[in-house]
Amino acid sequence: MGTTFFPEPSLPPHARIFARPDVWMEGDAITQFTRVAELPGCVRAAGMPDLHAGRGPIGAAFAFEERVLPYLVGGDAGCGVLLFATTASPRAVDKLERRVRAAMDEEPLEDCDPLEVFDACWREGAKGLAGVAGVPDDIAAMAERERELDLGPSGDPSAYRDPSHGRALGSIGSGNHFAEITRVAEVRDEARADVMGLEKGSLVALAHTGSRGLGAQIGRRWGDVVLMGEAIDAYLGDLAGAVRFAQANRFLVACRLLRALAALRRDKVRGAVDIVHNTIRREEIGGRPVWIHRKGAAPASRGEATVVLGSRGAPSWVLVGSGHEGALASVAHGAGRRMTRTEARSKLAARYKRAELGRTALGGRIVCDDTDLLYEEHPDAYKPIEPVVASLCDEGLASPIASLVPVVTVKQ
Repeated sequence: MGTTFFPEPSLPPHARIFARPDVWMEGDAITQFTRVAELPGCVRAAGMPDLHAGRGPIGAAFAFEERVLPYLVGGDAGCGVLLFATTASPRAVDKLERRVRAAMDEEPLEDCDPLEVFDACWREGAKGLAGVAGVPDDIAAMAERERELDLGPSGDPSAYRDPSHGRALGSIGSGNHFAEITRVAEVRDEARADVMGLEKGSLVALAHTGSRGLGAQIGRRWGDVVLMGEAIDAYLGDLAGAVRFAQANRFLVACRLLRALAALRRDKVRGAVDIVHNTIRREEIGGRPVWIHRKGAAPASRGEATVVLGSRGAPSWVLVGSGHEGALASVAHGAGRRMTRTEARSKLAARYKRAELGRTALGGRIVCDDTDLLYEEHPDAYKPIEPVVASLCDEGLASPIASLVPVVTVKQ
């Protein structure tokens, strides 16, 4: 992997990377970002401090006129973060870990028809679960009050209608996805934190996951095409279905955490934030309609809460967006990788024993049976979160509300 400490990149005039000079930046990521920014139709490009290389650049937002590029969203369409601030009482971490393990072993939809589950979530998102036969009453009651997403209609699901997708609902998925019980460690904006129910010391359920195999199937179907005109609508229908399915998936994962906290009731939830950081939306810049492509870039509209994810060894941050037009009203979605997964397995296996990976320097616990994944997702494989969040705040993209320290993290 080519690496650098944020050189002076040769970017087109409509592109900018929002990162302080002390943020470590991968040379390959800057190259990928620049190539996309130079594509026909791209009128603005915003690189985030968590920018890193993937099949396409991750940690970036691009505005295109009259063109949609599905590959920029990739195979995890609709991936995002759901946060539930709770009234749950603090518990001993040993007991909480046992409760989380038990909740994650349950199959909340075991009495449901997986095709009925798929159809409902494709069409309505999390809210659709309220009408599916066999959904436990407590989850159905929570689902009934879930918000409807501001999206166009989902498309024809027939190409994707498979019971395996319904059975996958409520699972975290591999890679950097996780489910986590966190504790509010620091409050910087008392007024906003109070509105959101983020009281210092309180417990929060945090789910980071997406559309699982459905998103991958959609990604393979559309490949590297560049869409224009009426061809855009068919893809956006598939994308809307995937975003709704991913929302339902996050909701179910978060419900497992709420059950572990004995807080699976609306009166036990003080506030919620649900954001999507892999998607394409019609928005405006300078009064012109454009297609905003976000890949690993969290939305940060003016006055709206957003979340920048830490690693299991670093806090996540809840921020309030400023709607910064130059940054396409976006912020980083996390700290960003500094090692490939192959590098992490090789380097960190020599640095840490397997037995050391179940606990964190912050006192947290890790629930994960996959040794390779523990090394691949070790905090050392990621950039430090502090300069990433500081970059966003210094540049005026967002301001901090509260930090969330991991207590029990689940990886699968």
